Amino acid sequence: MGDLVLGVDIGTTSVKVCLVDSVSRQVTHKQAKDTQANVPSDQGSEGNKQDVPKIVSALNSCISRCPKDQLKRVARVGICGQMHGVLLWSERAWEHTSARPEVHREGVSALYTWQDTRCSPAFLSSLPPAQSHLPAYSGYGCPTLFWMARHKPEKLEQFCHAGTVQDFVVAMLCDLDRPVMSVQNAASWGYFDTRSGAWNTDVLEEAGFPVRLLPRVVKPDAIAGKLAESWYGIQAGTPVGAALGDLQCSVYPNIGPAVAVLNISTSAQLAFVTPDCPVSSPETGNVEYFPYFRDSYLAVGASLNGGNALATFVRTLQQWTHELGFNVPQAKVWECVMALAENDAAVSTLRVVPTLLGERHSPEQNATVSNIDPGNLGLGQVFRALCRGLIQNLHRYTRFVCGLHSFLLWTHPRHRNGVGTTTDLREASDATFVFSSTLLVSLLIPCLAVSSSSFRYRIIICWCKCTDFS
Repeated sequence: MGDLVLGVDIGTTSVKVCLVDSVSRQVTHKQAKDTQANVPSDQGSEGNKQDVPKIVSALNSCISRCPKDQLKRVARVGICGQMHGVLLWSERAWEHTSARPEVHREGVSALYTWQDTRCSPAFLSSLPPAQSHLPAYSGYGCPTLFWMARHKPEKLEQFCHAGTVQDFVVAMLCDLDRPVMSVQNAASWGYFDTRSGAWNTDVLEEAGFPVRLLPRVVKPDAIAGKLAESWYGIQAGTPVGAALGDLQCSVYPNIGPAVAVLNISTSAQLAFVTPDCPVSSPETGNVEYFPYFRDSYLAVGASLNGGNALATFVRTLQQWTHELGFNVPQAKVWECVMALAENDAAVSTLRVVPTLLGERHSPEQNATVSNIDPGNLGLGQVFRALCRGLIQNLHRYTRFVCGLHSFLLWTHPRHRNGVGTTTDLREASDATFVFSSTLLVSLLIPCLAVSSSSFRYRIIICWCKCTDFS
């Protein structure tokens, strides 16, 4: 009997895998690889697509680099990934070779990610109301399929299944005839009633939605199937769990009773666990309630703007230097702006609202820069103001965590990025900050003890190495 669990995370920019001892719960090995899967969209800047074979290739590459003796000890496989997005596939979308599964490019569509904005507010308003406490936005699976049904029906006719990218990977590994989707991912698509655990089939069908594509929905702890073939030494027949949402999994190790977690990666989310889903009211604002584990909910204040806003700024700088006739590696740009922004001289009155991608509740919102003067246009000042703006943009969600005992901030937009984690947090909040911080070589972990008259926070900031947020 194996004693290890293989964990897989299929993110927006990279694939990560780890092997965990099921007894000690210690990580015995880990691998990560950038997918570099973004592809141009015929919708221009409104479309956001990824190449599925590239994603699967990155996954296979990570597994192949794991120690063979440990892969033979894997007793179970758990998979999570980027939520909301959708891809389509046909009956013959993959094949199993001697060591790994391979994707037939002609058997799959692109992955239409959560960042896709082809569904305009006008289009979304033309859709039928969902029988769900969760709204459906552009980039969500059901609205994207609605859009395709109206604008590219011939595309849908080529395929017989749909799911998130992690659902596809589970179906491929287990050679499933019909995909299985956990309630976490189903709720992230829209038009799913979390209380009954069912799709809004009648509403969708009446509106011309291709309900034949909807996956079968199961609980988060369900086994979706078993490995159809050996996978780099992992034995055929190994159980594979239904794919989970990456948000739920990212907060799971840290969250507990009366604890909130702020996760900043490509985007950003502030979340805490609640036993039930309250009826929407003005007090809940833009907070949404997604299925978590054990029939509880995760209250989430989500922003579309996180590490991706920083990455866009860095890519813009790199493009400007290229247009001036110089070639500067992106890693060098990151190193330079972070070093400059950490300097005390980078503190300024410059103000940046970093909502480059808008927000789900305000998709047409743009970024703005204000309070510009000749003394605050230094590169370090601009980058620090951008980081400060990201924190201030998230601060509007902190009012709904009042009364919690602890507040964990888990961030990974860039390794060694300490900008915007001390003074800027203090200025963005009404709380009084007392600092006790430690700077490590590869991980910056300032531990901030924060208190106010109404509640006490424990904030842990972890900047983990990541290579790109494109």
